[in-house]
Amino acid sequence: MAGNNLQVLDALDVAKTQWYHFTAIVIAGMGFFTDAYDLFCISTVTKLLGRIYYFDPNSTKPGSLPPNVSAAVNGVALCGTLAGQLFFGWLGDKMGRKKVYGMTLMIMVLCSIGCGLSFGSTAKSVMTTLCFFRFWLGFGIGGDYPLSAVIMSEYANKKTRGAFIAAVFAMQGFGILAGGAVAIMVSASFKSVYNRPSFEVDPAGSTAPQADCVWRMILMLGAAPAGLTYYWRLKMPETARYTALVARNAKQAAADMSKVMQQEIEEDQGQVEEIVNREPSYGLFSSQFLKRHGLHLLGTTSTWFLLDIAFYSQNLFQKDIFTAVGWLPAGKKMNAIEEVYKIARAQSIIALCSTVPGYWFTVVLIDHIGRFTIQLIGFFFMTAFMFALAIPYDHWRGTKCGADFCGGNPTAFVVLYSFTFFFANFGPNSTTFIVPAELFPARFRSTCHGISAASGKAGAIIGAFAFLYAAQSTRAAEVEPGYTKGIGVKNSLIVLGVINALGFLFTFLVPETNGKSLEELSGENAQEESTHLETSRTVEHV
Repeated sequence: MAGNNLQVLDALDVAKTQWYHFTAIVIAGMGFFTDAYDLFCISTVTKLLGRIYYFDPNSTKPGSLPPNVSAAVNGVALCGTLAGQLFFGWLGDKMGRKKVYGMTLMIMVLCSIGCGLSFGSTAKSVMTTLCFFRFWLGFGIGGDYPLSAVIMSEYANKKTRGAFIAAVFAMQGFGILAGGAVAIMVSASFKSVYNRPSFEVDPAGSTAPQADCVWRMILMLGAAPAGLTYYWRLKMPETARYTALVARNAKQAAADMSKVMQQEIEEDQGQVEEIVNREPSYGLFSSQFLKRHGLHLLGTTSTWFLLDIAFYSQNLFQKDIFTAVGWLPAGKKMNAIEEVYKIARAQSIIALCSTVPGYWFTVVLIDHIGRFTIQLIGFFFMTAFMFALAIPYDHWRGTKCGADFCGGNPTAFVVLYSFTFFFANFGPNSTTFIVPAELFPARFRSTCHGISAASGKAGAIIGAFAFLYAAQSTRAAEVEPGYTKGIGVKNSLIVLGVINALGFLFTFLVPETNGKSLEELSGENAQEESTHLETSRTVEHV
């Protein structure tokens, strides 16, 4: 009997939705809640950091982070995430999903606190310390991607597996929303006590000394949700698919799942011995692997790479886009804490109205219309709305009237901009996370998901760094201090539209995974059954 016919795996595939499914969603999902909070809350405080540590009394504009510092603060966590995805993805296949699952969460807790405690009396020392802790924070976050996705896919039944994995990832939307909400509450509390005039009225006095506590509190509070779920991660049993197919201990897998599913599952000794004696016929990146899964891996890496260029450039720098079209006041019209409040409020509105609903539309529909269709729909409408924003950009923005813009329709711009986030999340931002956790054999599953996710973060790094420079004005007088002329927001949006269109095309490399068992998708069935038949024939011939 082939390993795919193990009773424990069949039981998981056909199991009705039970309490352990929801427990796994919450435990894995809280990691993603924390991931999103930590990655995106930085965008609410970067302007505040500039005002506090880079104030120039001779300038007519509020202090701002120099280009290299801004790029580092925004991008260093993404670099850590990329490294963590590769390392922990590989480690999850070598040591097991459970053994490394608690490590990632503890790194996130400690480094969230470290970010808020960034020490030093000079701008250089504070930013250096902050970047150090954000790199390692990203390293822990990176490990959560392959481990959470694979654990959920290996726990789920084949009928609702897509919805379960999507629900874990959907917690990212709540994390983004929570980052905005915490920033609103903290800044509103400080503003009510330490209110100051706007920068144009009193440049030096517009930043209260207590503002230094605002950004520290916002960053440190990211440790709370991760810390609350640490104990429950340690209590989770190893997934049955890892124990049976990788560790080759079907009896232990059956015993673990019997407790979890509250039903009797047994594996006979013959099946256990067959798994123990079976050796994988090909390794990662071998010619056989590339023949079976090369196009799959190309599809998952390329689509995630292209998506994240657009997704992260939009998310990390939407505050700059909102200012450019007049939806947020110019910085000099606000004091430092007020600016945090208004940036966080704008980002929370986007998250509440488009980001969060997009995730949950995916949860509801993914097992009905499939991953492939949702990804195509998402990339198509992201492309369409990006061009709808970019081509008539001057109409949305209005005309220059002194220091401000007059006319235009910034509210309509923001509504259309929100739709790009909706279709990113009801689309490739969810499906690129789900599909790599389903396509590959159990012994490579975590590694291949980590490679796919790391490809995405490479795209995010390009988006985060490149957009800082590309979105600068084509007019020298409007370029921010420390930057050179760029191609402008309009042309940057056109480039992002083209990138989304390429994502649509590369989606055709990724097969539909809906309604099939993991062993059927990975090809482990065919391989194992073929090996079994060849062994039988050899014995008979002898």
